[in-house]
Amino acid sequence: MTDAPAPPRLTSLAHGGGCGCKIAPGLLRQILGQSAPTAGFADLLVGRETSDDAAVWRLSDEQALVATTDFFMPMVDDPHLFGRIAATNALSDVYAMGGRPIFALAVVGMPINLLPPEVIAEILEGGASVCAEAGVPIVGGHSIDSAEPIYGLVALGLVHPSKILTNRGARPGDRLILTKGLGVGVFSAAFKQNRLSPEDYATLAQSATTLNTVGQTLGETAGVHALTDVTGFGLFGHALEMAEGSDVDMTLDAENVPLLPGAEALARDGIRTGASTRNWAAYGDRIGRAGGIEAWRRDLLTDPQTAGGLLISVEEAQAEQVLALVKSRGFNRAAIIGRVHEGPGRISLAS
Repeated sequence: MTDAPAPPRLTSLAHGGGCGCKIAPGLLRQILGQSAPTAGFADLLVGRETSDDAAVWRLSDEQALVATTDFFMPMVDDPHLFGRIAATNALSDVYAMGGRPIFALAVVGMPINLLPPEVIAEILEGGASVCAEAGVPIVGGHSIDSAEPIYGLVALGLVHPSKILTNRGARPGDRLILTKGLGVGVFSAAFKQNRLSPEDYATLAQSATTLNTVGQTLGETAGVHALTDVTGFGLFGHALEMAEGSDVDMTLDAENVPLLPGAEALARDGIRTGASTRNWAAYGDRIGRAGGIEAWRRDLLTDPQTAGGLLISVEEAQAEQVLALVKSRGFNRAAIIGRVHEGPGRISLAS
């Protein structure tokens, strides 16, 4: 009797992985430009007009529903870890609105002719384990037989209508804080090339499974004006969405932007994702003073982050206190990375 063949590597079944799977921002704008606007619903407090992290619907004067969905293909081969990363990433959008997740639905697409049931079950169990840490049940979902493995969540949460944080509230004079180091996309690319060390793999896993629960606290913190999470469009892309949504300019100090340990070395070695290149092509002409930046640093500033950190716009007088709060919640690499100015919605680099 012969042993059954080992299942294929999860990443070998997918053409992309993590938030690097996102449709390029330029193409996405073109697609969504054909869609009807969502204005005209009195209880829709946040729609899709400013590319925010989730929709928000007012239920009452005291309560609003936060709704989002996020799913992607694997960036690692460990099925349990894949499930954990995907669930962490999906719940992040609720926290990025200042909300508290209450339950989730699973989104599952698997090539059932290639993956045995126990591997698929491990993916789902990984997602459920993160939801359990967040105090959130997965109460159902939907599954299909698909050509590539896909997993994620529909995440629902609650927030007080007066405590919603969006990506359009940044004000001139605010300081910008980033809570996690960049580099997850570079690590994912190195993993696919069999060039990721065990230490860097552990860093990837730790960062991408750290829940952004501090977002709920930030919704109740004086001086915090805007919030978003940094995911598939990279720091430049999501900062640009915040600047455009808020009708302000932002200056980023590239040397103050935190990086995951090992990310700089890999980026200097030329490792980057295809999504990073697509991101830059979509919005590079709207980033001022970027001509002199080193190529490796630009790759990290456009690097797609899976379950990335939160970008916070906070009143200058409260910035150090908010930074200390974030660090006290375990985000030790958090840093002040820039400033908000009056302007029409541009990003530039500090000279």
